[in-house]
Amino acid sequence: MPRPDYLKAVTDPLLGTGLVRITKPGQLLAPGIACQPAYCRHRYSSTQAWNADQSLLAINDGCDGICFLDGRSYEPAFHRRTGDDCKWHPSDPVLMICISRREIYKWAPRSNATAVVYAPADYANIQFGPNKGNLSRDGNRLAVVATNAAGVLVAFAYDLSTRKKYPDINLGKLPGTHAYCGISPSGRYVYCFHRMDDGTEVTYIFTLDGAQVQHWTEHHRPGHGDMAIDEDGSDVYVGISKADPDKWHVIKRRLADGKVTDLAPAGYGTHVSTRNVNRPGWAFVSYEGSYSKLLGSPGYAPFYQEVVALRIDGSGEVRRIALTRNAKSDYYSETHASPSPDASQVIWSSNWGEPGGPVADYVTRLSWPRSSTME
Repeated sequence: MPRPDYLKAVTDPLLGTGLVRITKPGQLLAPGIACQPAYCRHRYSSTQAWNADQSLLAINDGCDGICFLDGRSYEPAFHRRTGDDCKWHPSDPVLMICISRREIYKWAPRSNATAVVYAPADYANIQFGPNKGNLSRDGNRLAVVATNAAGVLVAFAYDLSTRKKYPDINLGKLPGTHAYCGISPSGRYVYCFHRMDDGTEVTYIFTLDGAQVQHWTEHHRPGHGDMAIDEDGSDVYVGISKADPDKWHVIKRRLADGKVTDLAPAGYGTHVSTRNVNRPGWAFVSYEGSYSKLLGSPGYAPFYQEVVALRIDGSGEVRRIALTRNAKSDYYSETHASPSPDASQVIWSSNWGEPGGPVADYVTRLSWPRSSTME
């Protein structure tokens, strides 16, 4: 299939799904809005690209700040230059919540108005994760990583509505190197990912008060994923396992007790997103790989260069979303599929089969039967 023209809706001849290319690397999107020649794409699979009512879409990578597009027509809307870490508020479509190394603040990108919420004098280099953090489902809590007055790396939960800071979690006491921390969707737990000296990537789960609940010592079991609220109200992490007994499987792991549910067999899945917060019960998996690799891997999930929606109830139900035709060659050429809040749209990146070629963003539109929602 030829690379689709910019903003021209086309139909994938194999899946029958509609898609639109929404960015043009190296070209002017509108007066004052241009993207790098190498890539022009959304931020990451677990970062919400659309705001709460899907009226705006954020393009972070390659845009010298953030390029905001109309969330439905994908026409360029406006551009803001910022180096701060900003995430959409999950229920207020006007706001982003940002961290600037010195303070947490609310930002209304369209008007460019800001309001500081928390600016501690006794903490330095405060970070949103860094990079992989999200707000709790109600938009009130987040996990902050910072250096305290004694020079120790710590994490703590912060409540934006009550302006309450929770106790420090001493990350400096944990073995290995800190990668990131995030708040769980319910706002009850702080999830932290650490890399050990031997390369093993382990997970710690803490309460808001800093009590350790879980320590998952297996390598990356799971990782490259996203957190969600399960059918029973539990916080879960859905991602790719890199350890036995479910190496390379897509798994779900409950934060409270570490219980694992196998969701999909071994395969070339690389990233998982559950940004479909208003249509729970599904995870969106980005598959890389190639036809020849799949032929040489009997028993693997039958997907490559594809985005798949996967039920997280363990039933194995899937829905094929998009064929990305993406030849992964570096970080920015990874697909990183991420759904809109109601899962009616999914954004993904592709170089369209040209390793090292320009990476653009594409959106696939979906319709869902009522029976596909989790009531």
